[in-house]
Amino acid sequence: MMKRSLVMLVLLAAACKQPETPATPAGDAKRGQQLMTHYGCNSCHLIPGVSGPRGMVGPPLDHMAGRQFIAGKFPNTPPTMSQWLQNPQSLDPRNAMPNLGVTANDARDMAAYLSTLQ
Repeated sequence: MMKRSLVMLVLLAAACKQPETPATPAGDAKRGQQLMTHYGCNSCHLIPGVSGPRGMVGPPLDHMAGRQFIAGKFPNTPPTMSQWLQNPQSLDPRNAMPNLGVTANDARDMAAYLSTLQ
């Protein structure tokens, strides 16, 4: 009986563990911030630190670093964010975000910038 209680206690403790913050990608966050304007991300999203149009089509990207999911479906990790930025349809063919032709290097830098948005 004691062993069963100990196992239950360990399982409960594991379930209550705080989710880990997504790792910061190896990229140039400052360049990524500039690329948000270059690719027109701010035409659809409100993005802290990015000037120009203030789009309301897509969700605001503030606090992106603290979010557990991208588009409410995919783990918010640097590789997944980079893939999402390069080709959102590769993850979800029915999503509304357009494929903007973001290169792999640009996506890495943009993901680095998004990871700074606490």
